[in-house]
Amino acid sequence: MTKQITISIFKNNKWRLVLQVLAISSLISCGGNKTVSSEQEDKAQELQQLVDSLVRDVPGTVGVAVITSEGDTVAVNNDVRYPLMSVFKLHEALAVAHELDSRNQSLDSIMTLQRSQLSETTWSPMLKDYPKGDLKISVGELMRYILTVSDNNASNVLFDSIVSVSHTDSFIRNLGIPDSFRLQYTESQMQRDHAISYDNYSSPLSCAALVKRVFTDSIVSQEKQDSIRQWMGKCVSATDRMMEGVATVDGARLYHRTGSGYTNERGEIIAINDVGYIIMPDGRETALAILVKDYPGEQSQADSLIASITTSILQFIR
Repeated sequence: MTKQITISIFKNNKWRLVLQVLAISSLISCGGNKTVSSEQEDKAQELQQLVDSLVRDVPGTVGVAVITSEGDTVAVNNDVRYPLMSVFKLHEALAVAHELDSRNQSLDSIMTLQRSQLSETTWSPMLKDYPKGDLKISVGELMRYILTVSDNNASNVLFDSIVSVSHTDSFIRNLGIPDSFRLQYTESQMQRDHAISYDNYSSPLSCAALVKRVFTDSIVSQEKQDSIRQWMGKCVSATDRMMEGVATVDGARLYHRTGSGYTNERGEIIAINDVGYIIMPDGRETALAILVKDYPGEQSQADSLIASITTSILQFIR
């Protein structure tokens, strides 16, 4: 029999721990069941205390969620609504893949894009690859652009042509992901009004739970889901965040989606995020989400903070 224990700890109504320990069923010689060990509970508590200490006194608001191979889930500052920025392109890619499955279409399906559909003033490496005229491009290539280089034009096209933001929100919600998230706006809408970036939000735990599902469950057809995983492994945006922390462990692999951008009226960076799935050299796997909201310093400082948190968590897990 599998037993689930959930412990919630509040500190000054600000800090929240959600500690979930899954007791692993095992038969013992007398035929009884063995519940989760106190040693496993202690380790999970130690991980929570570590994460708590890493984010307690830093500028801005930092939320962290960790889901380990052992089944322990730790989330700190999980009650805050963190703007997702381009992290939502993972949600988008999954919804696009699901829509293609429903139409019995492949990633090779070709789209023709008019130049007038594309913005010259947004982040779009795709425009450098297609500098002139209209574009004939596959849906899979557009998905590759949003997951590897966070291309905003590609994201806008997919939302406008394949699946809406509201449909994406509903699809992810129906997966059973913790519902502390909301998707309402496209990149083009947020570019016009930076303030609405706060309305595309998530808790760290929702992000970590989603990325874990991507790597441990079947969400869309195998070919499409394998492609999404591969593109996450080739993400080259913000390499000085989680990727820098993972690099401290020889042989560890990272599959992730980043997000950052815009400055609010107080001069703070609205969001600096990294959400990833880490496979250690010994095969153990960890879903990790680090979300930073309203950071008052330089982005490079927040990048280093995410790298440092990642490093500390991985050293503990090892």
